[in-house]
Amino acid sequence: QVQLVESGGGLVQPGGSLRLSCAASGALFSINAMGWYRQAPGNERELVARIISGGTTNYADSVKGRFTISRDNAKNTVYLQMNSLKPEDTTVYYCNYITIATTQSYWGQGTQVTVSS
Repeated sequence: QVQLVESGGGLVQPGGSLRLSCAASGALFSINAMGWYRQAPGNERELVARIISGGTTNYADSVKGRFTISRDNAKNTVYLQMNSLKPEDTTVYYCNYITIATTQSYWGQGTQVTVSS
């Protein structure tokens, strides 16, 4: 089992910034992918950004140029720096961990991000 603990959500004004963190613990494998997804009410969960253990990243088109994902492998932690936030970024953000060898997937509990004036 893998446990994911998220932090960093909150309320911010349009144009502001937030940084989300997600720390993984438990039965971790060195080759993995960690990422952030978001899900608005009534919508499917969508990928925001993902980073593979070797450093390869990919982003949703809607956040390219505004969000940056990074990871600290020594701390088993992934970060999402969110800049130039827009009201449409408001939703719950979920951390995800995937073991590449088995494709087993784990989710965090979610953290609310609200962009509003």
